[in-house]
Amino acid sequence: MLFRMIKGALLRQWSKMLLIALTIALGASLATSMINVMLDVGDKVNEELKAYGANIVVKPKASSLLSDIYDVEDEGAELQQAWLREDELGKLKTIFWAFNIRDFAPFLTVGATVDGQPVQVVGTWFNQHLSLPTGEELDAGVRNLRSWWDVPDGDWIDQQTEGADHEIMVGTALAEAMGVTKGDSLTLTGRAGSVTATVKGIIDSGDAADEQIWAPLDLAQKLADLDGKVASIEVSAITTPDNDLARRAAQNPSALSRADYDTWYCTAYVSAVCYQITEVITDSVASAVRQVAESEGEILNKTQLLMILITALSLVGAALGISNLVTASVMERSREIGLLKAIGAHDKAITGTVMAEILITALAGMVIGYFAGLGFAQFIGHQVFGSAINIKPVVIPVVAALIAVVTIAGSLPAISTILRLDPAEVLHGSKA
Repeated sequence: MLFRMIKGALLRQWSKMLLIALTIALGASLATSMINVMLDVGDKVNEELKAYGANIVVKPKASSLLSDIYDVEDEGAELQQAWLREDELGKLKTIFWAFNIRDFAPFLTVGATVDGQPVQVVGTWFNQHLSLPTGEELDAGVRNLRSWWDVPDGDWIDQQTEGADHEIMVGTALAEAMGVTKGDSLTLTGRAGSVTATVKGIIDSGDAADEQIWAPLDLAQKLADLDGKVASIEVSAITTPDNDLARRAAQNPSALSRADYDTWYCTAYVSAVCYQITEVITDSVASAVRQVAESEGEILNKTQLLMILITALSLVGAALGISNLVTASVMERSREIGLLKAIGAHDKAITGTVMAEILITALAGMVIGYFAGLGFAQFIGHQVFGSAINIKPVVIPVVAALIAVVTIAGSLPAISTILRLDPAEVLHGSKA
């Protein structure tokens, strides 16, 4: 009997039920897409920000201490008193969060002269190929780490080609001052000897690199007789925005309880990644580039807040739409409801029947909206981030709960109308 009543009501008022279903589908689709994107946006934002450089810098412990005490920032070989080992760089890919290390490059700045003019030569990796003991193969260096650099004249040094160890790149400001162009040969004279190299390209970076010469690391090491030594390492890693635990751990990891320590160590906080780097690089200190790390957290938090607000507003709009549609439906059926009351039907039974009709309609709308939301999430992923959004199964119960709350909340005015309805007034043609 109840099933026949519900079926009859759905068929008689199919147009309104369709509008209710579409209203719920719209809210469910926005909630599904926004929640899926929100749960995956952390990695996407981090990936986008990796294009703007490293977020971790590794220095020798002794050098970092001197810099902190005396505010010395010059990493030139003449002032550097401690070094990192080039042969340990591959260990960066052996830490717990190895797969979060996206790129890295060593740096060694040495003084030299070109035709008597003093210059700074920065030795680094451009696209150094590494074969790690783990079996992983990768190319690391500034070519990807400084992807925003422009090379208007010439090309990047390719370290995987013959003769690359005698090629250099010159910053635009220095090249203009020296009258250097692509293909020129320069003789670099350092404290340990001279090296003649060919200008492979001109760098336009918009920063201090425009006034420097950039060379393969081994060339800079030869100029200063610092074989196998580097002054610093820049690391680009995908990290989780800091919270209170991360900030406490950054101050003193040993002060954490065992449970907090395990949680912190096994979460990709920038402080945890830095800590693990110091465990594998001898006598090193790893620190976050705060401008980048803090920007990641701030952008991520604002992005997630925006998505939460969009979801909330869409659900509020759906609730208002449901309220209007269900109330209109109840008013149209007022004589039917009045007759049911007159023959003895209780308010609870009538309310339950109406809610059953609405919830069945809501279920259909939620299913349609969920799958539409998945498509919308993928559209956002490809248009904004250039990659697909990972679908999270946990979104299904969350969306179901939200739609249930919205449907019930939107139906409350209609339920109130049912409870106030007087059978005598309705059946005698008065306004209900």
